[in-house]
Amino acid sequence: MKKNNWKERLNVVYSTNPDYHYETENEEEESTLMPSQQKLRVQLDRKNRGGKVVTLVTGFIGTEDDLKELGKLLKSKCGVGGSAKDGEIIVQGDFKQKVVDLLKKEGYTQTKPVG
Repeated sequence: MKKNNWKERLNVVYSTNPDYHYETENEEEESTLMPSQQKLRVQLDRKNRGGKVVTLVTGFIGTEDDLKELGKLLKSKCGVGGSAKDGEIIVQGDFKQKVVDLLKKEGYTQTKPVG
């Protein structure tokens, strides 16, 4: 029996070719690099934040779950809120040196403060 799943060809309107095979995009989630291989940048940022200062950690390569886990650790150690998405961690407040020290303690050896 032929597999005829309409969800796989949602954006294709019509094909006259009887041998046409619908191609689906399979996104492969990238694996997380070891902490010693991560090149993280820690900087202070206040753009588009209403004048409030946040500590921004960028350059994380890995899964979204690992990013959120690291963000949760940093936020809890600093005792503040923030977010972790799109390869960057935002920690509310000026915790640049504390975040760098925490990252080095966790094994992120190539961490460097910027600015």
